[in-house]
Amino acid sequence: MTDTEFDLGINNAIHICMNIKENDRVFIITDQETLIVGKALSHESSKTGAQTKLVTLEHYGERPLTSVPEILIQDMIDFKPTVTFFAADSKEGEVKMRMEMSLKSRRAFADTGLTSPRHGHMVSITPRLIREGMTADYFQINRLTLEVYNLVKDAQTIRVISAKGSDITAHFNPDYKWVPCHGLYHQPGDWGNLPEGEVFTCPDNINGILVADVLGDYFSPKYGVLDTPVTFEIRDSLVEKVSCENDELANEIWDYLNSAKNGRRVGEFAIGTNTAVTVLSGNLLQDEKIPGIHVAFGDPIGDMTGANWVSEVHIDVVPTDCTIEVDGKILMKDGKFQI
Repeated sequence: MTDTEFDLGINNAIHICMNIKENDRVFIITDQETLIVGKALSHESSKTGAQTKLVTLEHYGERPLTSVPEILIQDMIDFKPTVTFFAADSKEGEVKMRMEMSLKSRRAFADTGLTSPRHGHMVSITPRLIREGMTADYFQINRLTLEVYNLVKDAQTIRVISAKGSDITAHFNPDYKWVPCHGLYHQPGDWGNLPEGEVFTCPDNINGILVADVLGDYFSPKYGVLDTPVTFEIRDSLVEKVSCENDELANEIWDYLNSAKNGRRVGEFAIGTNTAVTVLSGNLLQDEKIPGIHVAFGDPIGDMTGANWVSEVHIDVVPTDCTIEVDGKILMKDGKFQI
């Protein structure tokens, strides 16, 4: 990997994905583990002429932060940003804080009459991901993501199988929205992960077996690409059993899923569309964008999907080399799009 690739990834984030200009005000939340990325985002933003402010989570309290510090929200409001970044590591117990931060910041902007900023979410971002997923052609990702969105937004049934044993069938509620995460966030209030590339919704019902090689939340930085995959048995959208050769890991996941109301409930079904991602990194932020599917247990991101229930946890799980059939038509074969 070269510095040129790192610079290209940062350039994509600032100039292509977030379209930062000299009249923008950029507020960047980072931490000590991710400071190299946070500083690079700040430096490149400043080069456009934009005003920037960089803060670290450690400034606001001891990690893990289990609730969002009110002073952080106030600092953000006082700065009046037009663009925000969250580029910090994922700590065990902080997923509730991150969801709370998103909700409280949007409310605070509305209550103070400020326009909601466009936001780049980069949980557990690393220099490697900047050099890989962030160097993609985001105009191409935008086109593919919107094409996939148009093919699945009215889907009734999607079946997914893989050579490792995944075999799930998902049914969809027409009242729930599919959300295209296309990577170009240029309008006030636009929000997305970086690296980007997926289309997601909350499924109405899922049944079957899901065999995952990467896990989300704090499991991602803790375990990376799993030595042995984890199998989830799902019935009527609830995880009934978690199994793995590593019994300790299986028990840890089971305890996590049962730590909050609706934690075992399937809250997200998504199709990854970042064709620049060809191998797993062990980092969920990037691996969930690999062409294929991922499923999340817990919160359904209801403010975007329209689902009317909530959870204080959200853990994505990523199978690999998937074949996807949408209402009887092949969308993907062994991890390769057929469109």
